[in-house]
Amino acid sequence: MSRIEEALEKAVRFRNNRELEIKEKPLAVQAQRNASPIISYPQTGTPANLESPFLVTASDPHSATAEEYRKLKSVLVSLTRQQDEFRNTIMVTSSVSGEGKSVTALNLAISLAQEFDHTVLLIDADLRKPSLHEYFGLEPKLGLADCLQDGIDPGEVLIKTGIGKLTLFPAGKAVQNPVELISSQKLTELIQEMKHRYPDRYIIIDTPPVLLFAETFFLSTLVDGVVFIVREGLTSMQNITDALTALKGTPVLGMVYNDVNQSGSDNRYGYYYGRHLREDVPESPVPAKKQGYFGRLFKR
Repeated sequence: MSRIEEALEKAVRFRNNRELEIKEKPLAVQAQRNASPIISYPQTGTPANLESPFLVTASDPHSATAEEYRKLKSVLVSLTRQQDEFRNTIMVTSSVSGEGKSVTALNLAISLAQEFDHTVLLIDADLRKPSLHEYFGLEPKLGLADCLQDGIDPGEVLIKTGIGKLTLFPAGKAVQNPVELISSQKLTELIQEMKHRYPDRYIIIDTPPVLLFAETFFLSTLVDGVVFIVREGLTSMQNITDALTALKGTPVLGMVYNDVNQSGSDNRYGYYYGRHLREDVPESPVPAKKQGYFGRLFKR
C-alpha cells in the first residue's frame, strides 16, 4: 500500500469517527455552542504591511489581479450562503507546493474582510512551513502550534491585521511532524468553537499541500468546503486527480488556476466551479497556453 493510500485510509477512519461522535453527542455540541466564550479575541493588533506586493487586494486594489480575487470572493459568498445555511469554514490547498495557495488564501481573506458584512479569521495551519505572518510583515512569538502543544490561550496569539475586519491566527513555531496535533480533539474543538461563535464570520484556513503531508486530509474533515489551487505549467493532471480524490467527502467549492498567461492582460488568475475533471486529459504537467484558460479540461 502506497503512502498516499495509507493516508487516505487513515483519513477515512478519522472522518467516520468524527461523524459518529457528532451523532452520539448532539446535546453536548449544542451546549458547547451556547457556552461562554473559551476564546478571548484581541481588542488591538499590529497593522499589516500594506505595501507588501503579496497583499495585492490591499496594496493595489484597482489592479486586474485584485479584481480576480474579488470575483473569487463573490462566487464563494454565493456558494456558501445557500438555502439558509452558512458554510463559513473554507480551506485553501493545492496538490503540491509552489502553486500559490497561501497568497490566494490571504487575498481571499482580505477581500472578504473588506466587506461590511463579514468578519474573517485567517488561520495558518501549515505548521511545517508557516508563511502567512511573513506576507503580512508580522513576527508573532506564538501561534496555533503553541495552542495545541502547550495549551496557550488562542486569545493571546490572535492578531488584528488592521485590514478591514481581518484577524490572523498565525501558525507559530514550525513543527517537524504536526500530524498528531492536527488530528487531535483539541483542534477539532477549537475549530468548532470558532466556527459557531459568530454567525457572520468566515474562517479561511491555509493548509499544507494535499499530496505531500497527511495532516491536510484531517483538516478537510473539519471544514465546509475547499478552494483548490492549480499553477499553470507546474503540476500534472494525475496530481490534480489524486489530490481531489483524497479530498473526496469534502465539497470542492472551486478551483483557482494560478499564473495564467493571458495575452493582452495582466490577469494571472482564473476561477472555475461546479464542474468535474475529464477522464481523458493527459497526465503530463498542465501546459502553459497563450489563452490561459483551464476550462478546456472541464465538462459540465
